[in-house]
Amino acid sequence: MSRKLKLGVLISGRGSNLQSLIDATQDDSFPAEIVMVISNVPDVAGLDRSAKANIPTTVINHQDFDDREPFEDVLHDALSEAGVKLVCLAGFMRILTDGFVSRWLDKMINIHPSLLPSFKGLHTHERAIEAGVRFSGCTIHFVRPEMDDGPIIAQATVPIRQDDTPDALAARVLVEEHKIYPLAVRMIAEGRISITGSQVTIKGAVNPDSAVINPA
Repeated sequence: MSRKLKLGVLISGRGSNLQSLIDATQDDSFPAEIVMVISNVPDVAGLDRSAKANIPTTVINHQDFDDREPFEDVLHDALSEAGVKLVCLAGFMRILTDGFVSRWLDKMINIHPSLLPSFKGLHTHERAIEAGVRFSGCTIHFVRPEMDDGPIIAQATVPIRQDDTPDALAARVLVEEHKIYPLAVRMIAEGRISITGSQVTIKGAVNPDSAVINPA
């Protein structure tokens, strides 16, 4: 029996962050494996990525349910039956109820394209540029009932350029997303992470010494 941490990845679209996890888990030394990919939208590119990697997939279309709770009950059962121990939200475009979050408390993580707690919600890149901040980035965090809230595991920063567009900024942030999602999963799988209140402590973490200034 594999001792690797069993991941369930929830998607709604193209699955680029899913692909970063697929690539990471194809390394035999990586301490986690994807045992299930679930999409709430049929016929998305992320399902094709999973199929090519021979990962079990299923579609649980939220539109087939009259309310959130029945949809989430089926979602929970599918994850549980697959033996999932950590749920990874990767572009999953559904707000989850408090009940579902509580069932997977400290066992569900999300990636968000901003430096939380700034710019929660949608249109993060447009808002960051409009606000005139000098840095943006991405965040991996444990999921809590409040949207885009929860103890932060890892972040990556991207300088914002004076002539930036939302699409250009999004593309640079996405590169960093693909780095920190496997990193966060690895640290969890290796048992290096503990949560106290709203803070994550990482055993053996190496923090950068130098600062980044923008404009340089």
